[in-house]
Amino acid sequence: MEAASLLKRFIASREILLLGAIAVLLVLISMRFPNFVTLSNLADVFNDTSPLILLAIGQMIVILTKCIDLSVAANLALTGMIVSMINVTAPGVPVAVIITVAVALGTMMGMVNGILIWKLSIPPIVVTLGTMTIFRGIIFLISDGKWVNSHEMSAAFKAFSRSEILGLPMLSWIAIIAVITFAIVMTRTTLGRAFYAVGGNPHAATYTGIDVGKTQFWAFTISGALAGLVGYLWVSRYAVAYVDIAGGFELDVVAACVIGGVSIAGGIGSVGGALLGALFLGVIKNALPVINVSPFWQLAISGSAIIIAVALNSRANREKGRIILKSAEHAA
Repeated sequence: MEAASLLKRFIASREILLLGAIAVLLVLISMRFPNFVTLSNLADVFNDTSPLILLAIGQMIVILTKCIDLSVAANLALTGMIVSMINVTAPGVPVAVIITVAVALGTMMGMVNGILIWKLSIPPIVVTLGTMTIFRGIIFLISDGKWVNSHEMSAAFKAFSRSEILGLPMLSWIAIIAVITFAIVMTRTTLGRAFYAVGGNPHAATYTGIDVGKTQFWAFTISGALAGLVGYLWVSRYAVAYVDIAGGFELDVVAACVIGGVSIAGGIGSVGGALLGALFLGVIKNALPVINVSPFWQLAISGSAIIIAVALNSRANREKGRIILKSAEHAA
């Protein structure tokens, strides 16, 4: 009986279902374009999806605490522009320093969001919509609307994210390290458990001594730090920085989380789910040009995926509620 229950839970797992959906999607694509599923192309797809994976991890942590961060793409863009301008002005600055500056800038922007939500109790969606616009405005002010192009960037600045180790670009390795690191943080540390507790039941978390506002602050700080890191990696890989860089990318980040089983209501989600949600979108977006579908459909697909995933999550939560009620009735 217990084995059957475990098997049922295994089959019902969002991660397993999503992994199966990705496998089916790859099979369908390979039937028409066999080269899409070669190891080299799949490695390229993973590399293309790595920025989304990194941002989805940060967004997952934020959503776990019953919040949302809509400023991640603007954070990425502002950080990318600043480090690009630093590189143009002082091309001799080591890449390690550039990365440190990028992470620090992203962290500070995440902290701004966190402090406004923690200390002023402003709704997260209002705060991050506001800072999203402010960050984009700052990019225009400091760049005067101009682009930083490839020929203006130093070779070392552009080379880091593309340099390969064991056949994989550094961008991919950073995503892999982030997945492993945050999987451990979320399951093995007090802070990780606090994120789940705050989202699952904030009142109970308060009674156990967890500061809800402070925990949300740290969630936004981590999200900001990852966005800052991606800011450098993005402009380094694509060798360009401009005001509208990664425009609308925050929708993809939220979509990756929700598709991966992260509950918008908070308290439910995993790093593995965020990873698979990002990979699902990555496969779709890389497959669209191959099957001659307009890239303008990408936003529509992301939006539809969010609605469907939220509907599935809501239905699952209602079913759990009914089970709890039935169990209570039997106990009575």
